[in-house]
Amino acid sequence: MTSILKADTIQDADGNNIINENSNTITIGASGDTITIPSGATISNSGTASGFGITEADQWRLTANITSNTDPISSNLERNDSTAFAKIGTGMSVSSGYWTFPSTGLYWVEFTLRGYANTNDTIGGYIEATTNNSSYDVVADAAFGDNGANSNQGTTSSFVNVTDTANVKVKFAVDSISGSSVVEGHSGYNRTFFTFIRLGGSQ
Repeated sequence: MTSILKADTIQDADGNNIINENSNTITIGASGDTITIPSGATISNSGTASGFGITEADQWRLTANITSNTDPISSNLERNDSTAFAKIGTGMSVSSGYWTFPSTGLYWVEFTLRGYANTNDTIGGYIEATTNNSSYDVVADAAFGDNGANSNQGTTSSFVNVTDTANVKVKFAVDSISGSSVVEGHSGYNRTFFTFIRLGGSQ
């Protein structure tokens, strides 16, 4: 036998709302309440619920070396396909070096670059963002300098508040590359790579 309980609001003995549904919005508890998830419970997020947990996580990499200043990095890009890799959600898309987010939200964007810097070179790597799909500003940078025959690595990151996927985008750039300097790519594993994680809803 199947039983159905229909109600818009469930309250405790003192008349405080525990669960309320209004205009397809479900509210659990009230401001100041603590919602406890018992140890051992599993939270399922197999749907497309916005703002619930990490719903997007993706990683791409550079597959071939860069030997000259490049803005934006637009070629030799692939999603990580190494052993044990998996993404969460739809993932990022890129066209001509301009990256589009799959949904609105607050994202952690990270750029890691590795390579060799020629004498007196300090190779720079940049995350640039736009909110109007036109003018870009540097929001984070990393650098590494000459270290003889050994590779160096630099990492930088920034929060990007994606309020509109058509207008808020990012691109990546590298500069101060001359002589024998190089930013290294690899198709088998990450050397120079890009990481995107949606932390929650847009702010």
